[in-house]
Amino acid sequence: MVTDREFRDLMAGVCAPVTVVTAAAQDKTPHGTTVSAFASLSLRPPMVTVALDRSSAVLGLILASRRFGVNVLGQAQDDLALTFARRAADRFAGVPWHVENGLPCLEEAPGWLACRLTQAVEGGDHLLLLGLVTHARTVTAAPLVYGHRTFGTHSGFARRPRRAITDHVDALRR
Repeated sequence: MVTDREFRDLMAGVCAPVTVVTAAAQDKTPHGTTVSAFASLSLRPPMVTVALDRSSAVLGLILASRRFGVNVLGQAQDDLALTFARRAADRFAGVPWHVENGLPCLEEAPGWLACRLTQAVEGGDHLLLLGLVTHARTVTAAPLVYGHRTFGTHSGFARRPRRAITDHVDALRR
């Protein structure tokens, strides 16, 4: 049988996207936690998966409200990821955010999804949440990823030359 350490060490080598999953309490107080267990599940209908530890306060709010938000973080947002990974009372203090689709949304996150919980699946010490995406917006940005116990980005994307928007507009006029 594989040990906890062997499994953690192996999984450390698997790069994962970094997100902040959010939910609102009944009194509208925002709550959020850093999550790297996030993935696309389906295109039709648009669905994602998020895994949360059973002891997560955010998980309890999601199960009660049947809704959650996913803020997909960008390359230079490791401080934001660390803020929401801490066990602080108010992780939103000093963080620009607003309510979007009834959920806390981090203003500086390049990606945002509002989801309706369709199913919670047992998964050891976590629950795997299946969410139907009801709203999405994104801006093109290098993603924040976590691998080998450190934050980074997709280096090829970060180095890729980008054409100015005026070049794209001019190309459409031709």
